[in-house]
Amino acid sequence: MLIHRHRQILTNALHLRHFSQSAAAAVLQDPLEPPPLTYLEGFPRPDPKFAEIIRAIPRTISGKNISAKERKVGRVPSIVFEQEDGQHGGNKRLISVKTNQIRKLVNHLGRSFFLSRLFDLEVGPDFESNEVIEKVRVLPRKLHLHAGTDAVLNVTFIRAPSHALLKVDVPLGFRGEDVSPGLKKAVAMQHCEVVKQYKWGSLLSIGFTRADAKNEILRCQRCWKHSSREELLGAYLNTIKRTVKYLCPADIIPPYIDVDLSELDAGQKIVMGDLKVHPALKLLRSKDEPVCKIMGTRVSDQRKSK
Repeated sequence: MLIHRHRQILTNALHLRHFSQSAAAAVLQDPLEPPPLTYLEGFPRPDPKFAEIIRAIPRTISGKNISAKERKVGRVPSIVFEQEDGQHGGNKRLISVKTNQIRKLVNHLGRSFFLSRLFDLEVGPDFESNEVIEKVRVLPRKLHLHAGTDAVLNVTFIRAPSHALLKVDVPLGFRGEDVSPGLKKAVAMQHCEVVKQYKWGSLLSIGFTRADAKNEILRCQRCWKHSSREELLGAYLNTIKRTVKYLCPADIIPPYIDVDLSELDAGQKIVMGDLKVHPALKLLRSKDEPVCKIMGTRVSDQRKSK
């Protein structure tokens, strides 16, 4: 009887110990990561044809002379930082990338679009080797071009893991100019006449004359339209912002933001709060800041100025 009771106590203790270990394992278990974010339907996605792997080799020495030597042999001195605060002592790696590859990407995408796109960066011992020392997803943070020749001088990358929140200057893509009520650009050539050229700063407004005997339609950004007193003359789009800064999850950085001008009339504007983006993106500027506005002068204003 005593032996049976002792065996029962030992069995209960073992069950208790097993339960305690299971509870401890449950406590020590890593919390479940949230599912990765994805692009939503109707929003711009990165073009897969530019999903290129940037090849790089490590560098051990920095400095002006070393950088100049790198450029002479067709390489661009570059740096990879650890997310946003890498410049303050993060996981920094000196690398060099191929000049031709970076120049090709910048020429095809444009500077703003290059700086808002993720790339896979493969670091190897040399460019001829297939060995990969490190492979990491990066976002180009800074691109330094020569002022006279636009040659790529250096590139700064930051690591972009899935959990990262990155500040990105997302470029704007304007559409709907051809149907915008405030940007009617069609002018019948037979109704055009020679007028003076008016210049305000770098903006030139030109009157039109008939180029030949055909009744063609001339399209341009600014034109003179002969109509009633309240019709607009020389309406044009005043682009105030080319990019807008957002705090973006790394997995859904938009290649650009669509700006629809199809219903914009003269005198109306689009502000940052009007832009349609993924709900996970956080605007880092005031939502009331203007992005663009349709400008123009009226016939009555032209006559008053005379």
